[in-house]
Amino acid sequence: MCDYSLHAHPNRLATTDETLIATRFSFGSMGFASAEELASRAALGSEASMLTAVCIPPGARLRLNDMPLELQQELGVKATEDVTFTQIGCDAWAYRDAVRFSNGKEILIQRLREHQRAQVLALSSDAEPEPVVETPAEAPAFAQAWE
Repeated sequence: MCDYSLHAHPNRLATTDETLIATRFSFGSMGFASAEELASRAALGSEASMLTAVCIPPGARLRLNDMPLELQQELGVKATEDVTFTQIGCDAWAYRDAVRFSNGKEILIQRLREHQRAQVLALSSDAEPEPVVETPAEAPAFAQAWE
């Protein structure tokens, strides 16, 4: 749900249809934050030290956008892919939050690109997601403030 390294941060459960942004938190770990919270902090010039980590339950369905070309090539995926949130392994003090692509490949959240967008399609794997519609990549308005 939220890797061990994010437990020091305030956190909450994701909601369906929410847009999340892959974010490097203050301890250096990658996790998800709300696009809405990031935009409001950027507008206010606030630092991200106490940014709320958004936790995702195993089995949740996400739509990853803006997959970096090198990951597309390595994993055999497109720029926009529907994935299932999962956990790899159960070792203490190890990253285990990951996503599984429809081709069966899995990657840790730690390997996502910072500022990569994800749409929460469903909090369980039982719900049917809408089909992927390819659109030209557009950076969210707040992305420039964070780069």
